Amino acid sequence: MIVNADASQVYRDLRILSARPSEEEEESAEHRLFGYIDGAQPASAASWAADARREIAAVHEEGRLPILVGGTGLYIRTLLDGIAPVPDIPDAIRDHVRALPLGEAWQMLLAEDSEAATTLRPSDDTRVRRALEVMHATGRPITHWHRQTSGGIGALVHLRPLVLTPPRDWLYPRCDLRLAQMVEEGALAEVEALARRRLSPELPVMRAIGVPDFIAFLNGERTLDEAIAGASQATRRYAKRQLTWFRNQPPPDWPRARDIEDAQAWLDGF
Repeated sequence: MIVNADASQVYRDLRILSARPSEEEEESAEHRLFGYIDGAQPASAASWAADARREIAAVHEEGRLPILVGGTGLYIRTLLDGIAPVPDIPDAIRDHVRALPLGEAWQMLLAEDSEAATTLRPSDDTRVRRALEVMHATGRPITHWHRQTSGGIGALVHLRPLVLTPPRDWLYPRCDLRLAQMVEEGALAEVEALARRRLSPELPVMRAIGVPDFIAFLNGERTLDEAIAGASQATRRYAKRQLTWFRNQPPPDWPRARDIEDAQAWLDGF
């Protein structure tokens, strides 16, 4: 049983552009949590983790083995470690923080919550603003809330993790090749169908890698070559962030595989 842990592959609208398994691949083994959410509904780590807990429990009850796959580290961490009980952020505070220039937001966070600021890149827009919002809304640093996580299944399951960390000089050309294949397989038509829905550009599905670039092409704002180049660059940047996250965030005793031989050795010992 294959259980998805990729934030873009949850969306029904993005089979091609998210590199979701094909229909033939899904028929070869049962897949769950792939393409099960409409793009108009914003998925979150918390909502996905709740769905994943139910699916994994159901698979265990059937006496089968769930295999969790995907590259969204926040989703995996939320499932294993649980959810921090951060109160809702008032709209006024969120709007104020999001209106700040990023550099100013980071300097403010450094002054008010140095513990969080020193663990984040000053260019990490989403996390810097999130930490500042939490500090302003609750008067407590975001790490205070993270230490109170609950609902994780990490201590309840026998986990056999494997982290894939291929070298960048191998990975980046593969990223470019995969994007070219997506275009050949109909990614533009997929994005065109999504654009016709006129969904909010703030929705996660509209910000998925490649979607903004190809919408710009469809609107006549970029050439196709420019759109492909932009999507390729965004893919490589995301792959770089993924590599950094998975090298540093999971526990150090989780095995890492740099190539097929490493992965095969792990499988042989499973």
